[in-house]
Amino acid sequence: MEYFWLNGAAVSRIGLGTWAIGGSEWGRVSEKEAVDTCVAIFDHGMNLIDTAPIYGHGRAEELVGKAMKQHGRREQFYIATKAGLEWNDTGVFANSSPERLRREFEDSLRRLGTDYLDLYQIHWPDTAMPIASAAEVLLDLYEQKKIRAIGVSNFSAAEMDAVRGVAPLHSNQPPYNIFERAVDEEVLPYCRENSISVVTYSSLCRSLLAGRLHRETQFGEGDIRRVDPKFQPPRFGPYLDAVEKLDAFARSNYGKTVLELAVRWVLDRPGVSAALWGAKRPDQLGAVEGVFGWRLDPEAMREIDRIVRNTVTDPVGPEYLMPQARV
Repeated sequence: MEYFWLNGAAVSRIGLGTWAIGGSEWGRVSEKEAVDTCVAIFDHGMNLIDTAPIYGHGRAEELVGKAMKQHGRREQFYIATKAGLEWNDTGVFANSSPERLRREFEDSLRRLGTDYLDLYQIHWPDTAMPIASAAEVLLDLYEQKKIRAIGVSNFSAAEMDAVRGVAPLHSNQPPYNIFERAVDEEVLPYCRENSISVVTYSSLCRSLLAGRLHRETQFGEGDIRRVDPKFQPPRFGPYLDAVEKLDAFARSNYGKTVLELAVRWVLDRPGVSAALWGAKRPDQLGAVEGVFGWRLDPEAMREIDRIVRNTVTDPVGPEYLMPQARV
């Protein structure tokens, strides 16, 4: 395992992402498998677990809390969670009002069974209010030592600048993978210039880069990929073709799979501190070791770019994940 420093803490460069174990967008997961997965991170040198209230409407946080209780050593976990999303029958909305952030913070502590958080992040920017208002809440929690680092997720450079006008900003969590690279233009350079750690999500592009999907793959009712344009015709075929070519490149040049290549690619990008790895069962962490002990040189990066550019001629980003703006 490789590690990086986040405001004085040593954090694994691969962290467990818990969107899947929440069960609401990726199919049901048994409590035992979910808890066992959270505890199994230590078998692979990991200590970072990223979660959020929106994942299963609190279920993911509860499962992480049960895992920490079962393990018995809270201090060995680096727990990152988020706030600022509300949901109802009409959809999901960004809401970072001070009242909501403080209420969500207490709810997260209760579900996780802890009295502090290692990293607390605003999940999405709320366009209905000044960012400074939300940053003031996080600064207060930080000064009280209830949180040990302040983070954001899905924030632009200008939005991060607004946070930094009020409080220290230690991390940003954007979507980033071989197929989705919008943050290359502005976000990653800004984070590098301002010493902000970058923890990426969707490193495998919702499992597209895991190498297990095929054209006949069916996604169950409620699976988030049923509304992801990448997984629908006419785009699904070219993306699968690119995955096949990337897998052949990884195997012939490194003896690795496309999954290992995809995560190594993220970790080798300038400015990236860590990548999240979604898993629902302990065995899905088995490939973590294959990501380390080798690197991609500039020539390999150019060849990966060429494969993607020549194969995926109608790319689409993760914009469908954006929550609705509240009035």
